[in-house]
Amino acid sequence: MTFLVTGATGSVGRKVVDELVRAGHPVRALTRDPGKAGLPEGVEVVAGDLTRPETLEGVFDGITAAHFIGFAGNDYGPLESAAEVVDLAVRAGVRRATVLKGVQGEHVEEALRKTDLEWTFVQPVEFMSNALNWAESIRTEQTVREPFPKALSAMVHEADIAAVIATALTGDGHHGRTYVLTGPEALTKPDKVRILAEATGQDIAYVELTEQQARERWAAEGHSPETIDFFVWVHGTPPEVGYTVVPTVEQVTGRPARTFAEWAVEHKERFTA
Repeated sequence: MTFLVTGATGSVGRKVVDELVRAGHPVRALTRDPGKAGLPEGVEVVAGDLTRPETLEGVFDGITAAHFIGFAGNDYGPLESAAEVVDLAVRAGVRRATVLKGVQGEHVEEALRKTDLEWTFVQPVEFMSNALNWAESIRTEQTVREPFPKALSAMVHEADIAAVIATALTGDGHHGRTYVLTGPEALTKPDKVRILAEATGQDIAYVELTEQQARERWAAEGHSPETIDFFVWVHGTPPEVGYTVVPTVEQVTGRPARTFAEWAVEHKERFTA
């Protein structure tokens, strides 16, 4: 059995590759730029772009199970080519699929529901790696400037997302399931700053921005008005699913979800000068 991982150099895809390799499975990794992939030795790295199905000739040949990302590009927009991509997989004989759901991942899901493939959808809440957006300001100023200090997030470790995906790809009993994934606790932004300070041994200040100040910063960073409105919604009034802790990671993998404190220790060098 050979497993295909799309989005293989992303924060989750890379860890899915690692999980499969550690378990001894042959892996083919799809990326737009194989020369920059930096994936483990023994992984077959192939070039291709999910938004351009014509670049995927032969990618699914010999693949038993495939992991898909449910979005396209850095803006996480819908994958308009999903039906064509899934059709290529079906015609090549792929039998099982997982999908990392994005905000607009319905195209891949709809395409898979119309097939005979075994499918599992994985829906994580906020990634712990989003805290890396604070790395520069912590390194240079020991300060985090963010709005909405009371909003809660049950952030999930990327390695836990990958472990659930690898389990669903390689094992039985996951067909037709949508797994919502969270970490073991809901935290505010000041909570996260405190945990990062403890992990790095620094005094890190949290400075609250107003919504308008946050909007101006996001606009200066080049985000569209629609994206900024989304940021305000998801950070200011997060949906209940985003801060409600669920035990799915442990139920699927057999071990507890990792804490943000663990993540902070693993990545502490990114926050220190």
